[in-house]
Amino acid sequence: MYNNTRGTYFSALISSLITIIFLSNSAQAQSGYELNSGWKCAPVKEVSADGTRLSTAAINTANWMPATVPGTVLTTLLNNKKVPDPFYGMNNEYIPDIYKTGADYYTYWFVKEFKETAAAGNQVYLDFRGVNYSCDIFLNGHKLNKGVQKGMFLRFSFNITPYLSKSGNNKLAVLVHPPDVVGNANGGQGGDGTIARNVGLQYTAGWDWIQPVRDRNTGIWDKVTIHKTGAIRINDTHVITNVPGIRQPEGPQKPATIRLETELSNPTSAIVSGTLSYEIDGTVVSRSVALKPNSTATIKLPDYTLQNPKLWWPNGYGPQNLYNVKVRFTPAGKAPSDQQTIKVGVREIQTSWNDHTGSREVAVNGQRVFIKGGNWVISDAMLRLSDLRYDAEVRFHRDMNLNLIRVWGGAMIERPEFYDACDRYGILVFQDLWGSGDCNGRWIDPMKKDDQWTRRKYPDDHGLFLRSAEDQIKMVRNHASLAIWCGGNEITPPEDILVALKEDILPRLDNTRWFVDYSNSEEMSRNTLGGNGDGPYGIQPLSVFWEFKTYPFNSEVGSVGINDDESLKRFIPAKNMIAPEYDESSRKSKTDSVWDYHKYIGYDTSINKYGKVKSAADFAKKAQLVNYDQYRGLAEGFTSHMWDWYTGFIIWKTQNPWTAMRGQMYDYYLDPNACLYGLHNGSEPLHVMYNPVNGMISLANNGYKPMRNMMLVVKAYDMAGKEKLITQVFCDIVPASTKRVLSVKNAMDQMAAKEGAFLSLQLLDTDKKVLSENLYWMADKNGDYSGLQKMKEDELTATARYVKPCQVEVTLHNKQNAVISFFNRISLVDAGTKERVLPAFYNNNYISVLPGEEKKIIIDYPNKGKNKLAVTVDGWNTAGNNPHLINIAN
Repeated sequence: MYNNTRGTYFSALISSLITIIFLSNSAQAQSGYELNSGWKCAPVKEVSADGTRLSTAAINTANWMPATVPGTVLTTLLNNKKVPDPFYGMNNEYIPDIYKTGADYYTYWFVKEFKETAAAGNQVYLDFRGVNYSCDIFLNGHKLNKGVQKGMFLRFSFNITPYLSKSGNNKLAVLVHPPDVVGNANGGQGGDGTIARNVGLQYTAGWDWIQPVRDRNTGIWDKVTIHKTGAIRINDTHVITNVPGIRQPEGPQKPATIRLETELSNPTSAIVSGTLSYEIDGTVVSRSVALKPNSTATIKLPDYTLQNPKLWWPNGYGPQNLYNVKVRFTPAGKAPSDQQTIKVGVREIQTSWNDHTGSREVAVNGQRVFIKGGNWVISDAMLRLSDLRYDAEVRFHRDMNLNLIRVWGGAMIERPEFYDACDRYGILVFQDLWGSGDCNGRWIDPMKKDDQWTRRKYPDDHGLFLRSAEDQIKMVRNHASLAIWCGGNEITPPEDILVALKEDILPRLDNTRWFVDYSNSEEMSRNTLGGNGDGPYGIQPLSVFWEFKTYPFNSEVGSVGINDDESLKRFIPAKNMIAPEYDESSRKSKTDSVWDYHKYIGYDTSINKYGKVKSAADFAKKAQLVNYDQYRGLAEGFTSHMWDWYTGFIIWKTQNPWTAMRGQMYDYYLDPNACLYGLHNGSEPLHVMYNPVNGMISLANNGYKPMRNMMLVVKAYDMAGKEKLITQVFCDIVPASTKRVLSVKNAMDQMAAKEGAFLSLQLLDTDKKVLSENLYWMADKNGDYSGLQKMKEDELTATARYVKPCQVEVTLHNKQNAVISFFNRISLVDAGTKERVLPAFYNNNYISVLPGEEKKIIIDYPNKGKNKLAVTVDGWNTAGNNPHLINIAN
């Protein structure tokens, strides 16, 4: 028995927030419910009865272990304290790995009792949205699956009407087997690579950002639902929206066309006639249908012309309008047999080749979109997926001013709830199919069991891959956010799969989106030498982002990303809170074993430029300055060459599904770090920025309207807070462009030479309202931040008040003639424990306040009940060097 106090940190957080309801955009049954509680389980080696008997009252399973469904075997074991939390410290090493134990160790029976009967003439279905990897299913003594039920990425459904108990008391038993090939987690990318012989997750055998998942995510990992209908069931509706011409986000719109078809199934022995209809914006479109007995048919409804449509736009370009499309089948003279509501964004995705950049560009509603994206692996490595977590993570991407998430090919096609969140927040999705260059043979790799020729043929079952692709495409194709399909990560699938996708499956099921054959294909991007790739990775001099021309649509480029001390303490034992030591001569870091285990990536010399490290907490605090600078610089460097060198960039990566210490803008526990706010700054749609190489101040306008009569105000501050006005000048900028304004290199070099300086940029409208602002801290002539190391304490005051339920406004005010109050981390906390409220969303953070300036920060947070909250302010030069605790006024 293990005490998983730390391991249940996030589980407890979710439990405390279950009162928050997120409206799902997925099609929902008129009459249905989820079987998500009351499950029991036992390992197969401890069960002698077969499924026929287990699914009856003859076998008492009441004393079996409580099971988590949806969930994996490992999640159930963790929740029952049978294993330690694999996300904490070195605990993962104490959990048996399936490669060594054998598959039976993680092969489990799951049972569930539920009440249900079928009214005369009605049908009841049992639906599974995901089981890893194969299973046998029994209900009330009957085996439901006729053949092998295999495929992690296959939904499957059973009409259980004939098998329901007349008493209404039913018992379901499911035997779940692990992946056919579990792979040797030998430390390679995807272990020895054989995990890719399945059509499933590859990261579970380990990667350079995660340790192996010991059960390889075996289990009933996605939703199990009961769906009740009349005679006819509606399946896999497909909605297409056509938006011709070049549109603007505001003003009256020319018409759009709505096209809809759906699959109807009639399991009865009689012809069923009725009306298939859908309703949008108050108008009903319908068609009379007669369905043959025991048949399934795809029915196309008449096209509908939607007048003056409210369009859907990516984040930063316009609103995310969504329509409810209500689909219904009504038999003649009867109540509706089945119905569903789908949220639809009216928009059209286009792509074209940009000869100037040598890359593909994406347009929405006729307007091109400069792609600013983040690479996403999966929300939780143990598949503990939730609406709340999806909403929080996608919202963070919106808050970073990004407009795209790429879902990486070593994981899965994301769940509809993820796409719901992307629809809400305007995040386009670049969706990989299953495969990676690492496992699937792109490179020679001594860690792999099979040679490249063999790995190139993975997976073993090409038919299963194609069936799974068809099914998952149908599952998510109605989402406005889905923009790009991709054959795989850094490699195409085998040729027969690729041809089937390009020439049959996608043209037949979803022909309105761009399909790129692999993630860094030359069909997507070609550099001046004619090839494509990705990178650079790791920490970079800021000059690299501005001056080094990389791939014109870069699918992976990234840097560092550890969180601060509060975050690290959640998964690193106190004895291991030891800061890395970088050796200048060997260019290597001496790193604690737990930091290594959690995939620390080096900050090299960048931390020492802020002064000698005193502790792990000091290291992590200084790392936030580096984080902010790196990701602001990355976004600004790419944006500065928008439509000249680049049509887009996608950061590797923006989140971690495990407690890793690299490539993340927020930690696993949804606590943001300075990377997020550096990106928030550098990626804003209208932006003023500074080139650290030549001192040029530039503007970027991502929008579709010209911006005129703006005042650019350029000031410098020394370390004592003394202000120097360098210039102020009126300027304007045309849509979708960047513009160089002036260089301040000589002035800033001179001012910063001794101990560094601050550069303040503000872009004001005619009412003197700030449209964009930026504060840069400049190193001295030796490249060190010597002035920051001896900065005086600030004279900041802060107040906080509740604006409305679940929203707090924080006001920061700096005294006139004081020093700059630099780099303040604002945190919403429990007033008693001082622990941060997670998740919480800040409209800005890591705030610097100039002398005489006032700034306001808005914090949104989910309802946590009646706990008393407070705000802490912790800056670089906070008086007393301790965070200030601010009570919140009503």
